[in-house]
Amino acid sequence: MTICTPDRPEPPPFSEPWHAQAFALTVHLSERGNYTWPEWAERFSAELVALRGRQGPLDGGADYWAAWLGALEGLLTERGMAEPAVVERLKEAWEAAYLATPHGAPVQLKAGQ
Repeated sequence: MTICTPDRPEPPPFSEPWHAQAFALTVHLSERGNYTWPEWAERFSAELVALRGRQGPLDGGADYWAAWLGALEGLLTERGMAEPAVVERLKEAWEAAYLATPHGAPVQLKAGQ
């Protein structure tokens, strides 16, 4: 157990901004009735099990959020809210944009991507 003191503050709940955004989007979509929280939990659990089967033990960091994103994408695809080809194009556009962005600068997608 880690004890938090003024000189040793509690770590932030999200290590990357996109983790917080993915979390907020997942909660928002559930609150809007796109899926129930038990449906989300079942899908996320299955994604964690599948990821563990593909790569072995999980570290609870990047792999946790990879599973989170995979579960969200899967639910949105199943519900007809996202087309797999569109999601794939956006992933590719995002990767190209962040690789071309200088460190510390905001990543921006070009219009129409």
